Amino acid sequence: MLFTKHQNTFRWVIIVASFIIVSVIMWKTYEFFNHFKYEERNKMEIWASSQTELADIDPNNLNQNISNLPLQIISSNKTTPTILVSKEGVISHNNINPRKANDTTYLKSLISKFEKENKPIKVILDGKVLSTIYYGNSPLLNRLKYYPLALILIVVLFGAVIFFFYSSNKNATQNKLWSGMAKETAHQIGTPLSSLIGWTEILKSENVNPDYIAEIEKDVDRLKIIAERFSKIGSLPVLETANIIEETINSYDYLKARASDLIEFKLITPNEYIPVNLNKQLFSWTIENLVKNAIDAMKGRGELTVEISQLENNVKVSVTDTGKGISKKHFNKIFEPGFTTKKRGWGLGLSLTKRIIEDFHDGKIKVLNSEKDKGTTIQISLKHA
Repeated sequence: MLFTKHQNTFRWVIIVASFIIVSVIMWKTYEFFNHFKYEERNKMEIWASSQTELADIDPNNLNQNISNLPLQIISSNKTTPTILVSKEGVISHNNINPRKANDTTYLKSLISKFEKENKPIKVILDGKVLSTIYYGNSPLLNRLKYYPLALILIVVLFGAVIFFFYSSNKNATQNKLWSGMAKETAHQIGTPLSSLIGWTEILKSENVNPDYIAEIEKDVDRLKIIAERFSKIGSLPVLETANIIEETINSYDYLKARASDLIEFKLITPNEYIPVNLNKQLFSWTIENLVKNAIDAMKGRGELTVEISQLENNVKVSVTDTGKGISKKHFNKIFEPGFTTKKRGWGLGLSLTKRIIEDFHDGKIKVLNSEKDKGTTIQISLKHA
C-alpha cells in the first residue's frame, strides 16, 4: 500500500514537472519570437535609412560621392518580404512571389497583410514622407510563430494520454473489484446451495410429491449454474463445440416455465444440428438476460419470440418483444455499463451480455430494429464451429 502511494506521488511529480518544462519552453519561445521580431524591426529601420540616404543623392551632381553601404544594406535583405510604396504607387518589392509580382491586386492584399503583421516604416527626407516600407515576417519568423501552437498541442495530447491512462487504470481496478465480488458471491451461494441439496434428499425420503422435488432440483441446478457463472468472472472462459439450438432451448424452457402466463412465448428454430463454439454457462446467461429484459420491457404482458436462423457462415439468435421500444439514439448506449431506463437496476445486464458475446465468443450483438410502443429485436450473431 505504501509502495503504491509512493508510486502515485512519483507519477504526479513527473506530470507536474513535465507541465512546468513545457510551460517554460513556451514562454522562452515567446520571448525569442519577440526578440527576433524586434531585430527584424531594427533591420527594416536601417533599410529605411539606406533608402533615405539614396533619396538624398542629387541625380544632377554626377561627381557626388556615393557610398556603397546603403546599396549593400538594401541588397542584403534576402528573407524579409518588403514592398516600397510612394504616392504614385508601388516603387519596388523584395522577396515576393515572382509569378505574382506584377499582380496589383495581389500586392494590395500583401500590403494589407503586412500592415497587420508589422507597423509600416516611413522614409522621411527634410520632413517629407517620400515613401513607406511595408514588410512581413520572414519565413523563419513565421515558422517560429506557430511553434508555441505545436507545444500547446503537445500539452493537450500529453494531458489526454494522462487522462486515458488514469481512466484505464481506474477501470482495471474496478474490473478487479467486480471480479472479486463475483467470486465471493459464488462462494457465499455455495453454502446454502449445499444445504438445499441435503434438504432435497430428505424430502425424497418423506414421500413428497416427486413433481415438487423435480422442480426444486431444477432450481438447485440453476443455482449451481449461477454460482459457476460468478466464479468464472475475471477468468478466460473455455469454449466447446455445442448445438446452439439445444442450448438456447434449455434456457428458453426454464425461463418460460417461470414467467407470467400473460406472456405468449414463441420459439422458431431450424430442425437441424448447428455447431457453435460456446461456453454453455455464459451463453445461457446471455439468453437469460435478453429474455428478462424483454419481459421487463413488456411489463409482464405481451408476446416474446426467440428465433434462430442459419446463414452460410454464421448463425443468428434474435429475441423480439412487443414492449415500449428503444429510442434510436440509445441503440448503442443500452450496452454501456450503468445505462438503464428502469427505476431499479444497475444497468449491467446488457453490458455483460455484449462482453460475453463479443469478447469471449468473437460474435456480434446489436439492436436489429425497434419501434416505439411496438417492440424491439436484439440480435446475436455467432460463427459456425
